[in-house]
Amino acid sequence: MMDNNTIISKTTDFARDALKNAEGGHDWWHIHRVWNNAKLIAKTEQADLLVVELAALLHDIADSKFHGGNEEIGPAVAGKFLCSIDVSEPVVEHVQQIIRHISFKSGFEKSSFRSIELDIVQDADRLDAIGAIGIARTFSYGGFKGREIYNPEIKPNLNMTKEEYKSSVAPSINHFYEKLLLLKDKMNTETGKKLALQRHSFMESYLKQFYSEC
Repeated sequence: MMDNNTIISKTTDFARDALKNAEGGHDWWHIHRVWNNAKLIAKTEQADLLVVELAALLHDIADSKFHGGNEEIGPAVAGKFLCSIDVSEPVVEHVQQIIRHISFKSGFEKSSFRSIELDIVQDADRLDAIGAIGIARTFSYGGFKGREIYNPEIKPNLNMTKEEYKSSVAPSINHFYEKLLLLKDKMNTETGKKLALQRHSFMESYLKQFYSEC
């Protein structure tokens, strides 16, 4: 059986290689930031650090938005890899559950799964969706999808269903109101909440400047 450091090292190499050509907002450097955020948050929580790190490293290994909406491909790819390096079955299953439930769109449905490890990795991922990095990622993905930056005639939809959220082609600026500005109040951990405050404030300042220039 491998020691935890070797497991993390092999998983890091796997994620870096798998995502080397990914869209800029969901590439290896997104994973790297989420991994660092998760380790930072975990310092103030009682959690299984191996599960936290593996889930952070693998949470976007096959994001459904790039695979025709298939929400099981990510857990499947992660599970196959972890089994190939002989990670224990309970750890593999926990990591897969975190990948299934981490995303914002999962919040549209009542979840039967909860763990402190999910809370930590979810907060880490949400932190990378807000602030300066979150702004950059929003417009990177919008450009990747060919979306308008801003269209004042298309108002944000604040009451979307999960399917409407997944299929939305709205301008990128709408994403701030439909997701990013909501994340501050959805953080799970005390550390996550504290870190989100400054990033949230930066987004508000950015939007104020954006509209003044418009």
